[in-house]
Amino acid sequence: MSLAVTDEERLKRWRLVLGGDSADGTGICLSGDDLAMDEALAQLYSSEEKTGRVGMGQSAPKVARWLGDIRKFFPSPVVQMLQKDALERLDLRQMLKQPELLRAVQPDIHLVANLLSLRSALPPESRETARQVVRAVVEQLERKLAEPMRQAVSGSLDRSARNRRPRHNEIDWNRTIRANLKHYQAEYRTIVPETRIGHGRKRQAVREVVLCVDQSGSMATSVVYAGIFGSVLASLPALKTHVVVYDTAVVDLTAELHDPVDLLFGTQLGGGNDTPRALTYCSGLITRPAETILILISDLYEGAGSEEMLKLLGGLVASGVQVVGLLALNDDGAPSYDHANAQRMADLGIPVFACTPDLFPDLMAAALSRGDLGQWAATRDIAASRGRR
Repeated sequence: MSLAVTDEERLKRWRLVLGGDSADGTGICLSGDDLAMDEALAQLYSSEEKTGRVGMGQSAPKVARWLGDIRKFFPSPVVQMLQKDALERLDLRQMLKQPELLRAVQPDIHLVANLLSLRSALPPESRETARQVVRAVVEQLERKLAEPMRQAVSGSLDRSARNRRPRHNEIDWNRTIRANLKHYQAEYRTIVPETRIGHGRKRQAVREVVLCVDQSGSMATSVVYAGIFGSVLASLPALKTHVVVYDTAVVDLTAELHDPVDLLFGTQLGGGNDTPRALTYCSGLITRPAETILILISDLYEGAGSEEMLKLLGGLVASGVQVVGLLALNDDGAPSYDHANAQRMADLGIPVFACTPDLFPDLMAAALSRGDLGQWAATRDIAASRGRR
């Protein structure tokens, strides 16, 4: 009996996948929640060639009702995927300008990217709602990502700042005692401090970080994550952090790092890109090249500017700047990027790879420790462009 139920359930799932055409071969008739679920999927995925129209039409109330239906029937990750598909397939971007629809949408990073790209077109009555949606996603991501970033980076900075030849007034006695417990002299009830550990440099930031972010349309979710991580890095006193975004113009958002939502609303997703102009600007921010990490987040589709981009990157490397190329900073898997430019960057000694948000704190810790980032990527099964030998 239980096997028959399992088979029926399997056929129901196939029926939902295949869409109920006469040729689906399941012979299953749906009812109740199964039928309502099927209708919700059909409104999104039914072919316009067959229906002659988009399933939900262009009615905001219908869309809001559909958004409620999918939240009822599907788990959160599936809801986010369906919302993303609806934005792409049904061209609902215009509807995101309506506050009542925005309030019905489940916030996620793809929605934030769309709202940021629509920022200048949003009517006044929708702007505050859009800002609330963006803040909800940013706060959710900060809860997930901020503490791992702080722990990874702080630990790395502590190691890099520690002074092994301190003057007497620079000795960190707590660390020094722990490091020398094996040299405890019982008869004298004291410790011989063979290894002395000093406090790190406190008068200035240990390292400088420049996030240089391509804000062309294909980099939308990378821009969102970069803004959040930039704000977290800026909260660490031992780092001096800059965030620079660019398309054909360059915008320095460093002054907005105290609030990632303000920072994100300072971006303008879409348009072309001019990486050489952005790198020239970033070079002007760097005062201590040997203590600076510059992370270029771009798909490297530069066209006629490729030669100038590579020349500037080579100059930064030669000056002592630690340059990292991130083809994407998102959860979407292998990105589309300019393979030739990635290879030429690798030939300059610049590690180039995509990175997920979960791994970015570990990446920053490795970079701050001056580790081999190519090896770091290889041990995490991340495809990286390697220089020619």
